Order: sequence, then structure tokens, then C-alpha cells
Amino acid sequence: MFFPWIGLGGLEPRMKPLNPLLSRLEESIFSTITQLSNQHQAINLAQGFPDFEGPQWVLELAQEALLAGGKNQYAPSWGLPALRQALADSYRSLYGLTYDPAQEILVTNGATEAIYATIAALVSPRDEVVAFEPLYDSYLASVTLAQGNLKTVTLNAPGFGFDLEELKAQVGPKTKLLILNSPHNPTGKVFSQKELEEIAQLAERFDFYILSDEVYEFLTYQVPHLPVASLPGMQKRVITCSSVGKTFSLTGWKIGWVAAPKELAAGIHKVHQYLCFCVTHPLQVALAKAWPQWPDHLTQFRREYQHKRDLLAQGLTQAGFEVLVPQGTYFLLAQTPPGKTDLEFCRELILDCKVATIPTSVFYQHSDQGKRMIRFCFAKRETTLNQALAQLQPRRGA
Repeated sequence: MFFPWIGLGGLEPRMKPLNPLLSRLEESIFSTITQLSNQHQAINLAQGFPDFEGPQWVLELAQEALLAGGKNQYAPSWGLPALRQALADSYRSLYGLTYDPAQEILVTNGATEAIYATIAALVSPRDEVVAFEPLYDSYLASVTLAQGNLKTVTLNAPGFGFDLEELKAQVGPKTKLLILNSPHNPTGKVFSQKELEEIAQLAERFDFYILSDEVYEFLTYQVPHLPVASLPGMQKRVITCSSVGKTFSLTGWKIGWVAAPKELAAGIHKVHQYLCFCVTHPLQVALAKAWPQWPDHLTQFRREYQHKRDLLAQGLTQAGFEVLVPQGTYFLLAQTPPGKTDLEFCRELILDCKVATIPTSVFYQHSDQGKRMIRFCFAKRETTLNQALAQLQPRRGA
């Protein structure tokens, strides 16, 4: 009997091809830079995760949940009811937004899954999706796999405002979804109320949804975070995604959520249940207890991150960098020296200074502004930041 998948006489077996859409997806820049950083033993200020543990009291809650018993099997697919209630209470107390925890809050495997499941649920082939560039790479990947058509509007350096006329030119009757990220990665921009109102007016005019990625909502510096869903008439068309990773410095927990009207949340859940079904049960138990206590820790949380931001910004400036100080997130952009692209400069810093950063051109689809900026992450111990700055001192005057 002939088996076509068995090679005969040194011939390679015939294999059917993978999904051709995969050819449009590049290896994540985070994987590439981290591999190069490890190879050269560089300090990693590239990938956006802390090099310190989250709050001890939250870790102890997780330990209790793991060992108490009864919470180490599947969690409800929608998420632990106590956690969904805590999140709904938080949206009401912080922003005046009312969500039904049973039908309008969905716990996901981090915000990345929330984003993918939302796009998969809403976007049909050839639907138009608008996003602001620079954009987080999972947006493009998710839209590509949904076979949507991604259109971008540039946030222009150094202030990262957008041209309203450019936005108006990109949205229209075919627009299904607009992706908004505020506070914004990688620029650190916090969208103003005026900007959000302009976006909201267009959403009403052309009847499109807004996916609002707000994972850095508690990391703003002297600039308040305003959820677009809180604007008049917007909650009905906004899907808000957030996560615990940035807020509690626990990126490995991968607990995110969606807050959306029940019809949209139900559709997103249909995708979620076939991706991972549910999220780690004992960690949800811990977070359900921790989340109501979080507002008590916000002042110190922001103070510590603002100190890290200022430490890095001042040190980089002293080392000869032109720094763009962020309004939010734990990222900071710096401009490249004249005549060098971001890719060249990032490689140079890894090889010569043993410090890894992210080239921002990978976050752009059309503008070449990213070729002139690199991204630093300051979610690191103060000793890590000081050591990196010491190694970057040879850049003075470069």
C-alpha cells in the first residue's frame, strides 16, 4: 500500500500548505530583540514586563487560593462571578459606567486574547478596521487573520496628536471597527477628551464599533484617563479591554477582560470559549479579592512609576538622547541620532552598550516616523535602570 506522506527514495513527503494568511505575519519584534539581547547579555529595556515581583499581598492571596482546594479545576467560561462583580463595581465607582457582571463582563486570557476574540467576533472578510499608528502588533495580526482591511491614521511626533482630516478620510460607511489604545503603547500618549469626542462623533455618524485597549489605564502622570465608553451615547458601541498584568506588575498571570454590551459580549464569548474556554481559576479567586483593594494603592503605584520615568528620562538626556517624555504607560521614546535608523541604532546599543530597546518602525504601516525613534521600558528595578544608564553613558554627544 502507498502512503503519500512517507518519503521514498530520499524524496521529501508532499505536505499541504499552511494557511496562506500566515505569510503576512512576521515574527514578533519582541521575540527577535529578546533573543539578540540574551545572546549578547544585554540589559533588557525592550520587552514590556517588570523585572520585579508584583505586590506580596496579592501573591499571598494566590497562594491561599491554590492551596485552599476546590479552585484548581475549570473556572466558569465567562469568568469567576466574584471577579466579574469586582470589575463591574470598579467601572461604576471610577468612571460611572454600569455593566451587568453576568452578561457584560468576560474574563479572558490576558488583554491580547480579549483583543483577538473581539476582532474575530466583529470583523468579517473585507470589513474595514481603522487604527492609530504606531500600533501594537497584535492588532494587525488579529485583523489579518479575520481577513479585514486595516487602515491607519498616524499619531505625529513629538506630541502624537492626530490630524482630524486624516481620520475623516479613513473612516466611512464601510468602517466596522476603530481600535483605540489609551494610554498608548508605544508613545505614552493619553488621548484628550476633545480627541475622544471627535472619534465618538465619527463613530455615531458612520455607525462603527470602538475597541478600546485600556491596559495602562492606571499608569498616567498628571493626565487623567478617560474611557471612551464614558462619553454620552458611547457605551453601546464600545468594547473595553484591560488586564491585571500592567496594573499589578503580574504580566505572567495573563488575566484580562472585556466590558461590553451584552450582545457584543456574547459574541466575543463564543470565540473565547473555543480559544481557551476559561482562565486560570485560583488566580481569578486571588484577583477577585485583590481588585476591590486596589484603589488604596494607586497613589503609591503611580508615584513609583513616575519616579522610574523621570529617572530614565533624565539619565537618557544626560547621556545625549533626545527624549519624548510620556503622559502614561511604562514606555518612553527617544529619537535616533541623525543618519541612523531605529533598527541600526537598536542593534548598536545592544552590541556596544549591552542595552536592548525596541525599534518603533515595526509599529507603523505607512509613516516612516518610526525609523527615527526607539522605545525604552522603565518597568524595571531602579538598580536595573541605573546600570543601563551607566552603560549608555558612552552615547553622550553621539
